[in-house]
Amino acid sequence: MSNLILARILFGVTLGYHITYATLGVGIPFLIFLAEVMAAKTHDISYKLFAKRLTRVAILLVGVGIVTGTSVAVMLSVLWPKFMAVVGQIINIPFELEIFAFIIESLFLAIYVYGGEKIGQRARIFTSLGVSIGAALSALLVTDVNAFMNTPTGMTWKNGAVLQANPWRAMLNPSMPDELGHVLASAYMAVAFVFVAVAAKSLVKKGLSEFERRYHKQNLTLTMFVGGLAGILTAFFGDASGKMMATYQPEKLAAAEGLFHTTKYAPLVVGGIVNPTKQKIIGGIPIPGFLSWLATMHFSGAVKGLDAFAKWTWPALASVHLMFDAMVGIGTFCIVLAVAYFIFRWKMKYLLIKRWFLILIVVSGFLAMIGIEDGWIFAEEARQPWIIYDLMTVRQAVTTEPGIGWMFSGFIALFTVLLVATVVALRVYFHRHTICETEVTVHTHSLSSGKKVQA
Repeated sequence: MSNLILARILFGVTLGYHITYATLGVGIPFLIFLAEVMAAKTHDISYKLFAKRLTRVAILLVGVGIVTGTSVAVMLSVLWPKFMAVVGQIINIPFELEIFAFIIESLFLAIYVYGGEKIGQRARIFTSLGVSIGAALSALLVTDVNAFMNTPTGMTWKNGAVLQANPWRAMLNPSMPDELGHVLASAYMAVAFVFVAVAAKSLVKKGLSEFERRYHKQNLTLTMFVGGLAGILTAFFGDASGKMMATYQPEKLAAAEGLFHTTKYAPLVVGGIVNPTKQKIIGGIPIPGFLSWLATMHFSGAVKGLDAFAKWTWPALASVHLMFDAMVGIGTFCIVLAVAYFIFRWKMKYLLIKRWFLILIVVSGFLAMIGIEDGWIFAEEARQPWIIYDLMTVRQAVTTEPGIGWMFSGFIALFTVLLVATVVALRVYFHRHTICETEVTVHTHSLSSGKKVQA
């Protein structure tokens, strides 16, 4: 395979691994913070136990995330040297600030973990919030570089080189607010649904103690609330991103919806497969005027079609449309599931213990993480062939040095070992530290320290 194909596959696999760890690394600290707040408010040992068990997961993921994050940084320089030459001149500030964000996250995590019960409840809330803020900032600053790649600003570009650079303006590019909001909200949503699935899977089991059942039910309600609310915010920022694409990347929106001709009252097509030869979507359910409304806030608004752009700038239309539909479909499913859960909890409590409903909830956890991966693949594939939109193509940015094949083999082996080690380590730890066993430890410590705890 050519350097271009090998580099794209290797970098895609690397990002696929890292995005999973990074998403969990952003969402879990936020859940720990909420669990600490609920423990202080209700004096319920279940929330304290939930925070304790989540912390064990967070510690492991931070370690693995450092490895995958470092791999991404190495590959950016090795595989895409011409791209990094531009980044170093214009959009370097987010990378520099990300170091401080990681320091904040690590510092507060160390205080939270090693301080343990020696620090007061308010200090635990404050330090867990610090971990959550540091993790979120770290992800958002790196995402800002991707936003610049979608809407490059703050420089004068001539003959493939940066002549004048304004790094702060590049950092505050047009895509930045919507993309950062969408990434953060979707991370909170996906991770919440992962632990929604964990709680539901546990409730399916028979022979649970009264404490275990109450523990899982409370966690299910807490994480379902976070997932549902974050899902609504994700939809809001997704809509804003769609309007941003209509303004700054119209061919990306046209590719997502398989729109070949500039159209007023443009339909939003759900499902179907794009046929570039016939320039139409085969199958699918069109919703008349809805794409125009999403792009322009008017049903009669004109949406640019792919025919307004050179064919060599079109991405892979069939896969892009399917990925866009999958992303939106998964998000919608999770929001509907959260709404249904709270309606059932309010009106029809008996449905919450039905096995079929719990299995449906378990499925949502897998779908949520698939949605995260799918969303990032869509974001990058739909920008093809550009690595920096309308300025530098992926082909222009790739290295000409040989040896990517050996590098590919080595990193795939590394990522496989990391994945297996992560799964094995988590399974062994939680097999040896059951809920009841941990409950006794936390409960005994709480009583001995004179704290008010609900049994």
